Amino acid sequence: MKILLVTPPLTQLNTPYPATCHLLGFLRSKGVDAEQMDLSIELIQTLFTSKNLKAIFEKAGALPKLSKQNKIMLQQADFYIQTIDPVMRFLSERDNSLAQRFSNRDFWPVNKRLPSEDDLEWGFGAIGNHDRAKHLCTLFLKDLCDFINQTIDSRFELIRYAESLCLRLPEFAPLQAELEKPLSLIDELMLEIFAKRITESKPDFVGFSIPFPGNLYSALRCAQWIKTNSQNTKIIFGGGYINTELRDLTDPTIFNYIDFITFDDGELPLLRLLTGGEFIRTFYRDSSGIIVRANFESKENIKFSESGTADYDGLLQNNYINLIELTNPMHALWSNGRWNKMMLAHGCYWGKCAFCDGSLDYIGRYEAAPIELIVDRMEAIMQQTGQSGFHFVDEAAPPALLRKLAEEILRRKITVSYWTNVRFEKSFTPELCYILSQSGCIAISGGLEVASPRILKLINKGITIETARESMKNFAEVGIMTHAYLMYGFPTETEKETIESLEVVRNLFEEGYIQSAFWHRYAMTIHSPSGQQPETVGAKHIDTDKGSFANNEIPFTTSHEIDLDFYGKGLNLATYNYMNGAGYDIEVRKWFK
Repeated sequence: MKILLVTPPLTQLNTPYPATCHLLGFLRSKGVDAEQMDLSIELIQTLFTSKNLKAIFEKAGALPKLSKQNKIMLQQADFYIQTIDPVMRFLSERDNSLAQRFSNRDFWPVNKRLPSEDDLEWGFGAIGNHDRAKHLCTLFLKDLCDFINQTIDSRFELIRYAESLCLRLPEFAPLQAELEKPLSLIDELMLEIFAKRITESKPDFVGFSIPFPGNLYSALRCAQWIKTNSQNTKIIFGGGYINTELRDLTDPTIFNYIDFITFDDGELPLLRLLTGGEFIRTFYRDSSGIIVRANFESKENIKFSESGTADYDGLLQNNYINLIELTNPMHALWSNGRWNKMMLAHGCYWGKCAFCDGSLDYIGRYEAAPIELIVDRMEAIMQQTGQSGFHFVDEAAPPALLRKLAEEILRRKITVSYWTNVRFEKSFTPELCYILSQSGCIAISGGLEVASPRILKLINKGITIETARESMKNFAEVGIMTHAYLMYGFPTETEKETIESLEVVRNLFEEGYIQSAFWHRYAMTIHSPSGQQPETVGAKHIDTDKGSFANNEIPFTTSHEIDLDFYGKGLNLATYNYMNGAGYDIEVRKWFK
């Protein structure tokens, strides 16, 4: 039996999303004939060519009405068509000689995104031409994405596809209605690439990893094609979106498009499907049209230490592109650089935060492996990819494990760069931060969440503002950049506490203890402690009918309601300025005028 593992459009474009790589490594270690493709980057590389841009501009030019901005872009179509191929070569680092030309502000047409010379000088200085050119090329692509979204396909965004359609989808019918519509130009390009691969590979199974809502529509479009053109091929869905949203699925309609849905870690469910073993954590539709939930509650899993080394075979030829949307160097790590993605440990060693999906396996089952094995995997991946940068995508990397990692890297005398997610706890002493820096740690991200002592205690974060500040300070003093995850709208949070949280964040930026931050709006989920026991955080569920398709977010009320749209705008505007080194002297209340 042969399986093709697919990452459907669209995910980040600078590096492979890790799911299929890890599954491929495991399945091949068990003797399974497996391949993978990143349909996301392949679509972008096909879309952003002079040939296809010409077709897009011609189609847009036939529309009866265009906005003023889109009319201007249509008038500049020749520039975009002749420039797109060199831009894509440069962003994929196949032609770095273009940096000098692309870093010149005068090269680009004037538009709403084009920054001033002063802003460029502030962000990149006199010799940062390569990153400056990446930034301007990124803005060029974003302008094109806006044009495509507003004229050709309203579902299209640079790293998402039809996300708004699938964000909250309690019933399958709206998505089914979209799937019954004629193909868009983007759909046609995607299916042309996909069909060619299926024809060449001839897999018995195709497994789609669906990490985000923005991957679901495109995966189903591909599944449609298989059902029409390759009826003997079985289709499997799995991934992060599936694990959080479809656990209570009761509408069998999706099985008109697919054959199986697997949950939680995919290694064992896929192995059983492919080798004829007993199904585990797998949904399928039986002959009477009923959904069968095969061994859904089973806790049996492949040990983390036995899950194998990620395999990038099939992805190394892809021209991933590096993007810099903001001049902030910490923010750029998510989109700039081809990072090898790994986990130091499975799950979260804390696992108690009230807002987090701690009841799900990917968080709730903490399991580590010997650090020697982890570094062996790092060295094997470096040998395969030729890249020495690593992003450890742990829920939270334990300080003790990071110490062992750093010591093993130093012992082996290997040169790497890495970054990961942590909890801002007191264990990150100056001495530990120094060792991490010496071993190659360049950045960390972590959840400060709500910078309010009362709310931090309510969400059971297990840290204080003081300990978080101290650990951030220790990271900063050894040159490790820090990104803070922040939250607003937690039940019972007051306007005063929201504003005071921003003041804490302003101070952290001004002191240089954090370089980047992002505010997430709190959502109550069915898998979190706050969702399962809302009264413990001062909230109450709003009674609604349970959806037959996707179920994750729970509507709720709380004793103290604030205008979250209003405060969210102020928080994000202030933090955007802080990330660009501005606005520290503005009193925080003024951001909410």
